[in-house]
Amino acid sequence: MSSYQEKIIKPKLGVLELAKQLGNVSQACKVMGYSRDTFYRYKELYENGGEEALIEISRKKPILKNRVADSVERACIQIAIDYPAYGQQRASNELRKLGILVSPGGVRSVWLRNDLETFAKRLKALEAKVAQDGIVLSEEQVSALERQQSKREAHGEIESQHPGYLGAQDTYYVGNIKGVGRIYQQTFIDTYSRVAFARLYTEKTAITAADTLNGTVLPFFDREGVPLLRILTDRGTEYCGKPDSHAYQLYLGIEDIDHTRTKANHPQTNGICERLHKTMQDEFYSITFRKKLYRSMEELQVDLDVWLKSYNETRPHSGKYCYGKTPMQTFLDSKDLAQSKNIGRVEQAIEQDVECGPRELSDSAPQTALAVR
Repeated sequence: MSSYQEKIIKPKLGVLELAKQLGNVSQACKVMGYSRDTFYRYKELYENGGEEALIEISRKKPILKNRVADSVERACIQIAIDYPAYGQQRASNELRKLGILVSPGGVRSVWLRNDLETFAKRLKALEAKVAQDGIVLSEEQVSALERQQSKREAHGEIESQHPGYLGAQDTYYVGNIKGVGRIYQQTFIDTYSRVAFARLYTEKTAITAADTLNGTVLPFFDREGVPLLRILTDRGTEYCGKPDSHAYQLYLGIEDIDHTRTKANHPQTNGICERLHKTMQDEFYSITFRKKLYRSMEELQVDLDVWLKSYNETRPHSGKYCYGKTPMQTFLDSKDLAQSKNIGRVEQAIEQDVECGPRELSDSAPQTALAVR
């Protein structure tokens, strides 16, 4: 017996011996600081198992990690992907029908180890498997994906299916440059490929928001032959207004681009832009403002364009459809997917370009609204 074990059982034996000498259990417990219930529990253990029985009587025994056979673990993972809507109880019952005996707690332990414990995580695993392996979905899998998609749409979120399907635009306050004033950034990002664009202005208005699309975003999509179908923005005054007089709304109408607004007081709906702003602040603005003193907005725009080129073309992205590729590589690899789903729209745009020539502004929108600063 080790010294540690002796140290544990010594006071327990002491209270038993003291009670025997005094002939009074209550007095012995009072002196030693034990309750009568504890004394009789010690006494029963000692009479049945001797001194060794007094060593392991702690109620705080460690809970060993639930270990199952590899075949059972694979079955738990497979049912999570095949039936993502099943909870741990239902999954345990279905596995029992197949002759695999595992408790609901065991199923949850396996899911926790493999990051599948929630419905959203199981759906994400299913989507990743479909994208990588091209499997045919069952009715239960299709139903689960549709239910999740309808839930997202209820909160203003829209699933992006290909490049150009949905673009996100937002305004970001950069800071104040001495001699220039306040600097605002108009940000646009393709939600599928994560290709990003940004332009700097001294004000945030509908004119600057439309100018970003006209001067930077749409020319890129036109060159690649991919139509831009929809744009998601917040409810700021630079994006929302009367359709017949608001410059941004007029421009979207001219270009036949649908406009979706985020849910009120829910900026996380446009979280892609918000996350890009944090990345730009941490990796570009916080560094460049400490290394260089800018005297004009144009000078800052040049360095911003260099950083965006690196972001789009050399920096691997962890986006949902990027799989570790750069945003530009993701866009180019998925361009055929966008064109195949919008054949009619692409052909119509080509015909209009042939008839009308280069992109020109309509007379219905003020020319000054989209003038490059």
